[in-house]
Amino acid sequence: MRILFAGTPQVAVPTLEALAESPHELVGVLTQPDARRGRGRKVARSQVAQWAENRGLDVWTPTTLRTEEAHQRLRELDVDLVVVVAYGKLVPREALDIPRLGWINLHFSLLPAWRGAAPVQHAVLSGDDMTGASVFQLEAGMDTGPVFGMVTDSISSRDTSGDVLERLSVSGARLAVDVVNALAEDDIHARPQSSDGVSLAPKITSADARVRWSEPAFAVDRRVRAVTPTPGAWTEWQGERFRLGPVTVDKDGPRLEPGRLETTKKSVFVGTATDPVRLGTVQPAGKKAMDATAWARGIQESDGRFE
Repeated sequence: MRILFAGTPQVAVPTLEALAESPHELVGVLTQPDARRGRGRKVARSQVAQWAENRGLDVWTPTTLRTEEAHQRLRELDVDLVVVVAYGKLVPREALDIPRLGWINLHFSLLPAWRGAAPVQHAVLSGDDMTGASVFQLEAGMDTGPVFGMVTDSISSRDTSGDVLERLSVSGARLAVDVVNALAEDDIHARPQSSDGVSLAPKITSADARVRWSEPAFAVDRRVRAVTPTPGAWTEWQGERFRLGPVTVDKDGPRLEPGRLETTKKSVFVGTATDPVRLGTVQPAGKKAMDATAWARGIQESDGRFE
């Protein structure tokens, strides 16, 4: 089959690689235009665009798929199928109807759970112990289309969203190619999603990533892991913004008020609504991440407060 791939971030690259190695004809990639990316906020190509250009594939970066020009480009490509992984833009019905087999999407949840932009982050934040990836037929609704297949994955008590996404990007790539192969043989049919168990996973904002020390320790732990590595957990110390790496709940640690800091030779504790947590790494604004104990040795107060 002739296939167009649509995706933008690194998590989409394993599926792109798998399709490039498959017997199908990969005619090019559709990806987001150049944008300010990374810590330096420099204008750069998407990870998908970089991978494709390094291998001589055509790269298409329209600002929208709602124009007749975009629809005509799709018709000229004459593809049988578009495979989507984290493309980042809604696809209008007019574009969905152009390929012979439509568009299929690899989504990182067990649909209908966690429909939306940040399924893994919300799964970690909610304390789910099981997640997975689904390949479904893209339609006008938000992740509502019928499902071709799923893979599952467990979430451990120490997993960050980055850890889970890295695993799902690999297992999901295998699933996506299996679905493409089955579609080529007309040997698979999608099943409608259940109306039960629907949950939504909107984009995680910087405000969502601020640590709330008034929450119980387990919730602080989940929030930090959910937003690691992006957008990154943060708090404030003496009016300065700090990023935090994953923390550890310590039931035997000192009893502290929420946000209250206490340091020892080996640990830095912060109070929550329940048990304290031990900090792992901290990153003051404009500086590199460092071990929390090394940071604490350089501050004036030994028992200040995070806000």
